[in-house]
Amino acid sequence: MPMTDSVHGAALLSNFVGASPAFLEAIALIRRFARSRAPILITGESGTGKELAAHAAHALSERRDGPFIPVNCGALPDALIESELFGHAKGAFTDASRARHGLVRDSEGGTLFLDEIEALSARGQVILLRFLQDASFRSVGEEQRRHGNVRVVAASNVDLRRLVERGGFRPDLLFRLDVLSVRMPPLRERVEDLGILVPHLLAKAARGEGGKPKGLSSAALDLLCTHPWPGNVRELEHVLLRAHLLSSGACIDADDLRRCCSALRSVPVQGLKIDSNLLRNEKLRAVREVERRFVESALAQTNGNISEAARLCNMERATLSRMAKKYRSGEFSALGAIQGAMGSIH
Repeated sequence: MPMTDSVHGAALLSNFVGASPAFLEAIALIRRFARSRAPILITGESGTGKELAAHAAHALSERRDGPFIPVNCGALPDALIESELFGHAKGAFTDASRARHGLVRDSEGGTLFLDEIEALSARGQVILLRFLQDASFRSVGEEQRRHGNVRVVAASNVDLRRLVERGGFRPDLLFRLDVLSVRMPPLRERVEDLGILVPHLLAKAARGEGGKPKGLSSAALDLLCTHPWPGNVRELEHVLLRAHLLSSGACIDADDLRRCCSALRSVPVQGLKIDSNLLRNEKLRAVREVERRFVESALAQTNGNISEAARLCNMERATLSRMAKKYRSGEFSALGAIQGAMGSIH
C-alpha cells in the first residue's frame, strides 16, 4: 500500500514554496526517497533548506514516530567523536562521571541527520564509515557491540567529489552516503519562484511579528530579481522580515528594500546595461507566469474558493486574493471556475 503524507510531513513540505522545474524535482525526490531505508545525501548552498528537507524526509518516512536528531559535524570534537556518536560507560575516561548513550542510540528507530558532513575529521570519517558498513558499534568503555536501527541523512554545502579528488574526504565514505541524492537548487537558479515565494515569506513575517501581510511594488520585485542571493532563501527571508518591520506603508517599495539590505543599495533598478535589462525582463516575465499558474492551479483545486485555496497553499487569504486580482483582467486566462471566483473577491 503506498504511504501517504503524515500531517507533520505535509506541514514541513508546505514550507517549500516554488514551481520551477529544478525545485519541484528536488521536492519530488524528497517524497520518493522518504519511503526508502537507504542513506540520503542532500547537497546545496547555505540557506537552500537542506535541514528542512532532511526533516521532511524523516516525517514522511516509516520512521516518522521516531526521533529526528540533527548534529553539526563541524561541532564534533575530534578527540571525543566516538563518545559523541556511540556514547560511553561511566568512568571510561577522566571526565566520564556518568554513562552517556550517544547520538546513534538517541536516534534509535529514527533519523540521524549529519549536517556539514564535509567538516568531519579524517578520524571521524573512519569511525562513521565503520558504523555504516554494518550498523554496529561499541560504546567507549564497553565490550558489548550494539546494532543501531538508524537511518543516516547527510548534508553538505560543498562538492564532495571535488573534495575527494583533493584528498579531503574518503571516497569509500562518499559511496556509503551518496546512495540517494537530492540537490537543493540555489535561489538564483529559480528566480521565477520569487513571485510566489515573496508573498509566502511576507505572510510568515506578519504572522511572526504582527500586522497585516504587506505587498511588494513592481520596482521592488525588479530589484529582488537582480540580486544573486548568495544566502539563498534564508537571506531573502531576513531581508523581507526587515522590510516588514521597517517599511511604513502597506506596500514595500525598492527604497524600503535598499534600506534593509546593503547589498541591494548598489543594484539600481533603472539604468542597467541593455543586456542586463533583457535578462531582468525575462526573469520578471518568468516570475509573473509562474505566479499566474500558481494562482490558477490553487483556485482550480478548490473550485474558485479563495479561502480554501489560501489554506491549501499555507498563505494568508488577503495575500492570495491580491495575487488573484492582479491577473483577473486579460492576463488571467483562468478556467471557468476561477473566472467565477473573481467576482467573489470584490
